[in-house]
Amino acid sequence: MRQVFFSFEYNKDNWRASQVRNMGKVSNESTFSDNDWEEVKYKSKSSIEQWIKNQMEKRSCVIVLIGSTTYTRDWVKYEIQEAYKQNKGLLGIYIDRLEDRNGKQTTKGKNPFDYVTDYKGEKLSKHVKTFESPYISSKDVYNDISNNIENLIEDAINKAGTY
Repeated sequence: MRQVFFSFEYNKDNWRASQVRNMGKVSNESTFSDNDWEEVKYKSKSSIEQWIKNQMEKRSCVIVLIGSTTYTRDWVKYEIQEAYKQNKGLLGIYIDRLEDRNGKQTTKGKNPFDYVTDYKGEKLSKHVKTFESPYISSKDVYNDISNNIENLIEDAINKAGTY
């Protein structure tokens, strides 16, 4: 199993993200605990950047879990940029149709790779694959992500550094 770094909007999507993080499809070393993030988020900007950089150095792929407003988050953009600089595999997975703790789905968000550019000034969305399940029910979306995530990760890793 691969070690990956999950990037997502913590406050809105933590419940949805935890479903993907806990599918058993990536190495347990990929997922730092919610307590780790709670501890680091109160540090200085440079400390958070260093923590992200250190976490990413251990990973082969960065998966952006895309909720309704993920594209607006500065830390998500920073994580995408850092993954690009480190030539990590990059992948987006839409999680808006996974239910939150209250059984609610949310609206589909914009592609965050449209808001980060490569060295040529082109949007990363030109190069980075995003996965959106065609299913409507949360259970079916969960199963679809679970059935595809390992191949998606391998494809992203194989494409790393080519754009």
